[in-house]
Amino acid sequence: MNIAKFEESMYQLIVETSTKLPKDVRRAVKAAKEKENAGTRAAMSLATITNNIKMADDQVSPICQDTGLPTFKIKTPVGVNQIELKAAIKNAIVQATKDGKLRPNAVDSLTGKNSGDNLGDGLPVVKFEQWEKDYIDVRLILKGGGCENKNIQYSLPCELDGLGRAGRDLDGIRKCIMHSVYQAQGQGCSAGFIGVGIGGDRSSGYDLAKEQLFRSVEDVNPNGDLRKLEEYVMENANKLGIGTMGFGGEATLLGCKIGVMHRIPASFYVSVAYNCWAFRRMGVAVDAESGEIREWAYQDGEFIDFAEETEAERETAAARSEDVITLQAPITEEQIRTLKVGDVVEITGKMYTGRDAIHKYLTDHDAPVDLNGQVIYHCGPVMLKDEDGVWHVKAAGPTTSIREEPYQGDIMKKFGIRAVIGKGGMGPTTLAALKEHGGVYLNAIGGAAQYYADCIKGVEGVDLMEFGIPEAMWHLRVEGFRAVVTMDSHGNSLHADVDKSSLEKLAQFKEPVFK
Repeated sequence: MNIAKFEESMYQLIVETSTKLPKDVRRAVKAAKEKENAGTRAAMSLATITNNIKMADDQVSPICQDTGLPTFKIKTPVGVNQIELKAAIKNAIVQATKDGKLRPNAVDSLTGKNSGDNLGDGLPVVKFEQWEKDYIDVRLILKGGGCENKNIQYSLPCELDGLGRAGRDLDGIRKCIMHSVYQAQGQGCSAGFIGVGIGGDRSSGYDLAKEQLFRSVEDVNPNGDLRKLEEYVMENANKLGIGTMGFGGEATLLGCKIGVMHRIPASFYVSVAYNCWAFRRMGVAVDAESGEIREWAYQDGEFIDFAEETEAERETAAARSEDVITLQAPITEEQIRTLKVGDVVEITGKMYTGRDAIHKYLTDHDAPVDLNGQVIYHCGPVMLKDEDGVWHVKAAGPTTSIREEPYQGDIMKKFGIRAVIGKGGMGPTTLAALKEHGGVYLNAIGGAAQYYADCIKGVEGVDLMEFGIPEAMWHLRVEGFRAVVTMDSHGNSLHADVDKSSLEKLAQFKEPVFK
C-alpha cells in the first residue's frame, strides 16, 4: 500500500467530517426547521444552526468548536498492515489539529495536561475489523463532550422518573429510550440523534449504541420489532416539547437507530449514545493498494446547502432585531435586574472565556483580570496563531454549562461577574446566586461555532495557557453576540420550566404499548 496516500486520504476524511455535515443529517435539520413555529426561540435557533452549517461549508472550518474524540471504525482486507494504518491516522490527526480543523482535545486524566496534538494514551480511538472485500472501509465520528455526557445506560428492571417501572421486555426498553431523550434536555444540543444498544455488557452495549450512529438517518431497520420501536420513538419523543436547545418546540429528536445483541441471563442493559444536531460522521472506501479514496459514504439523496434565507425569514429576523437588548460590559446590577427570561440580548465589548479548569482555579485564586461587571463565556475555542504571533478564533460555540454548577454562583459573587453565557442552562444553586447577586444566564446556540466566531472581532489577550487552548482564559472583543436570557435575577429559569413540563408529558407514555 501507498501509506503516504492513505495518510492524505485520512486527512481529507478528518477535514470533511469536521467541517461539512452529511447529506442525510442536513435533510433532517431542514425537516425540523420547516415544522417549527415561526417567530419562536426554537425557530431562531434553527435559523442560526442552518446559517452556521453554511458558514462552515464556505470557510472549511469546524462546524462546532468541540471536535470531540475522533473515533474510527475500520474494515480491512486480510493481510493489510493495521499498525501502519494506525500510524498514518495519527499523523493525519496531528496535521488536522495544526491546521485548525480539530481542537486539541487530548487531556492527561491524571495531570490535566493537554497534549496539544490530539494524541495520547488510547487516543484517537481506532477499531479494526477484517472482512473479505478488497477495499478498506473507514468510518469516522467526531462526537463532542456535551452530547457524550448525555449518554446513559439503564440496567433493567429499573424505576424511571415519570414512567415507573421498566421491565425486561420491549416496553421496558421503550421506556428507557423515551427517558433518555427527556434526561438530555437541551444540554446535548438538541434537537439530536440517538443510537441505542440492547443487550451485551456495560462496554459492548455502549459500543453497539455508538455503532448505530454510523447508520444512515433514513435507513430502515431489518428487524421488524426494532423498526416499530424506532418509528414509535421518532413519533413520540417530539411530543415532549423539549425542542431545539431545550427552548421548547416541535423538534426534539432528529433520528433514532436501535441495535440488539445477546446478553447473559443476569444482565439486561439498554445503552443510549446521544448525539447533537452537529452530527459529524463520514466514511470513505479506500483502495487497499493505492491508498486513494474510491468513494465517499452518506452521499445518497439531495444535498441541502442552506444558501438562501427566504424573504419571509429575513423580514422576521429584521422585526425581531428591534426587540433585541444591547449590553456592553461592564454591566451594572441595575441593567441586569431589568432583564427577564425570554429576552434576546446582543453583547458588544469584552468577554472572557472560562471552562472547567478556570472555574476550579478561580475558586482558590484571584482572577488574572478585573471581572467586576464582566461576562464569562463557557467556551473552549479553536485557535490558530499566525506568522506574526496574533491569535485568530477559528470556532467558538458554547460548551455545556451544567458542569460549572458547583462553582458558578460563588465565583460570580466573589468577582462581581454579571452575566454567564453557555448552553443547556444551570441548576438551582446558580439560580439562587443570580437572584441574590444580580446576574443572568444567557443561552447561546450550541454547535454554532462559526456563527459566534464571526461575532468575535479580536483576541486581546490570554491567561492561564498552562491549562491548554480550550481551557485557557481568552480575552475576546465581540460585536453583536446574540443569546437568550434563560435564567434571570428574579428566580425564573426556562430550563426548569421545560424540564417540568416535559416530565409531565413523559408520564403519558407510561402504559404498555407492545404486547
